[in-house]
Amino acid sequence: MNSENAITSVAVEKLKIHFPVKSGIFGKVSGYVKAVDDISFSINKGEVFALVGESGCGKSTTAQAIMGLIDATAGTMSLAMGPWKDNPVAWNQLNTSEKKRLRQYIQIIFQDPYSSLSPRMSVKSILDEPLYIHNYPKDQRSKRVLELMDQVGLAKSYLNRYPHEFSGGQRQRISIARALATSPEFIVADEPVSALDVSIQAQIINLLEDLKNRYSQTLLFISHDLAVVRHVANRVAVMYLGKIVEMGSEEQLFNSPRHPYTHLLLKSVPVIGKGAVVNPVAIQDDREKRLQSLGCSFYPRCERRTEQCKDNTPPLSDCGNKHVLSCFNPHKTMKIV
Repeated sequence: MNSENAITSVAVEKLKIHFPVKSGIFGKVSGYVKAVDDISFSINKGEVFALVGESGCGKSTTAQAIMGLIDATAGTMSLAMGPWKDNPVAWNQLNTSEKKRLRQYIQIIFQDPYSSLSPRMSVKSILDEPLYIHNYPKDQRSKRVLELMDQVGLAKSYLNRYPHEFSGGQRQRISIARALATSPEFIVADEPVSALDVSIQAQIINLLEDLKNRYSQTLLFISHDLAVVRHVANRVAVMYLGKIVEMGSEEQLFNSPRHPYTHLLLKSVPVIGKGAVVNPVAIQDDREKRLQSLGCSFYPRCERRTEQCKDNTPPLSDCGNKHVLSCFNPHKTMKIV
């Protein structure tokens, strides 16, 4: 994709999402958890943009804000799609009717296909529901449901079955079909294959790639699995404790990572025949860092830390070719073999 001529579909600018921490018998606010802390990025039309990082780093919270499911503490999010493709709009600028209309163009694929599908609804009802909500003509809905089944590779004879009658991979195909029902321009895929077996993961990833190429949809792909991300993403942003620490093209992030945390993530990816170098330190060890306003969030775990890192937050700066990172002491180059 030529980024110079790309059309921006989603633009996130200085987004902050802070949750209050209450203590004492009166529930007095004693601080804030900075789930998302001043991040900026844009997603171009037709590309797959990946947010990666450990559990709890703020990936899904960011996605929920973009979807309009939670309010931002500060910052802006501009969505350019549907009637607003030439005049980007934010959720807080829309009335209830306009929000409903925008949701037709922005959909989500959830992590757990079983929990996200109503056990009391047949496949036909599940796929028909978004069409009904968005006022598709009744005589067109049945035809559209059949088209969706064909798009995700499911037999039409499954329409009267219920979610419990399917395998995990088949349920995720149903979830994808539901997300595609209203022909969205932007899809959030929130850990869409993490609950599936490895062999099934490959099938779902290939399906998403095929649909993306066929319909030129824009994807925000959220995952902690770097092997999957490398296979699907055009650009990647690495998050750590609410901040983006490195961002660039798939080739830049995987062939020449600069941030120590990106290096740590890549070193933890299993390599067949070489064994995996896995860092066992859990992210929970650093969660108290979210309550602090000064210093690099990765300071407690960084092997390249200095006193400068302890009390100062490194700015996100461009190190060439739109490869940006937040680090005072980055690696010059580091190819992970």
